Amino acid sequence: MLLTRAPGPWLRPYVRTMWAMEPAAASSQALREHVLPTGDMHLVFRLSGPPLRLFAGAADDTGYTVGHAIVGGARSAFYARDVSIATRSVGAQLRPGAARALFGLPADALAERHTPLDALWGPAAAHALERVHAAGSLDAQLDVFEALLSERLQRPPLAMHPAIAQALGRLGGGAPIRELVEASGYSHRRFIALFREAAGLPPKRLERVLRLQRVMASWSHASALPWVDLALQAGYSDQPHFNRDFLEITGMTPQAYARAAPASPNHVRA
Repeated sequence: MLLTRAPGPWLRPYVRTMWAMEPAAASSQALREHVLPTGDMHLVFRLSGPPLRLFAGAADDTGYTVGHAIVGGARSAFYARDVSIATRSVGAQLRPGAARALFGLPADALAERHTPLDALWGPAAAHALERVHAAGSLDAQLDVFEALLSERLQRPPLAMHPAIAQALGRLGGGAPIRELVEASGYSHRRFIALFREAAGLPPKRLERVLRLQRVMASWSHASALPWVDLALQAGYSDQPHFNRDFLEITGMTPQAYARAAPASPNHVRA
């Protein structure tokens, strides 16, 4: 069972979507999953089962645990997690600018890694997890989770730098980075610094993620169009360019991804 909802108006500039999930059943096999980057940060509370366990690479069979309340920073490539035990959880996909508003840090301080929430909120993280857990139903837990985010939001809310907000809007449409820098009125170095503070990743790296996400949004297992056509439509220069980016970002080839036939495009059993 999966519930999704848009946040209330107060959170909307910082939270893209919220969700709560109750798994249908636990798996009896030791499985790992590649989670593909979306360009956003995530905040997740695991309400059942073990803490989040990640793997450092394909040869890592042991992994390492992070916690039950975790901030996932913006990433430029996949990470591998243990999914052998299904867990109940609630979470939020966070927009650029949310890191300072909710955690008091620039987004690039949290990028490319997972951070236990107690490292950011201190003892309040454990109390927040307890409040959500005690709420009972998925709907109620999602209500409490949203209330917690509203309480943590800095007052008054922090507005994103207008030049960076404009650049983020254009970057998703494939605008050249040179044009974004020129439109900002800042030097290249200053623009990149401001962009990373808000989004976590530099614009070139984020554009790679968003370009692949444009392909994923068009792909389905029954798609009539081959990968290369979808890639060209999304802005790739040629098939080798697409294949190289796909492997680096997802950890698998397009053919292996297609064989896996994931139910959710950004979650692939591996």
